[in-house]
Amino acid sequence: MNYLNELTANKEIFFKFMKEKYPVFFNSNIFFRDILYSIKSYFERKDKFLSYAQCEKLAIDYLNYLENSNELKKVSNNAWKVNFFSNPVVSKVETVGKE
Repeated sequence: MNYLNELTANKEIFFKFMKEKYPVFFNSNIFFRDILYSIKSYFERKDKFLSYAQCEKLAIDYLNYLENSNELKKVSNNAWKVNFFSNPVVSKVETVGKE
């Protein structure tokens, strides 16, 4: 099984899973170890037990993929800025005088 393909194909599912434990939103910082441990937990939930070394390699490859697709922007050696969550703007429509 190609674990990187599974992560790239299920990006939204993976990040929803990750948001359960780590704060992930537009312009938030995301750290290497957060991705690594999220990958490990994500696959353990699917009864696929990966070694730490496998998860580390997978995290590097996945972060490179997200960085190359401009969904993450590297800010340091172990931190990235999230660019892919939409920043919803809620507008309030006034209904004064309308019934």
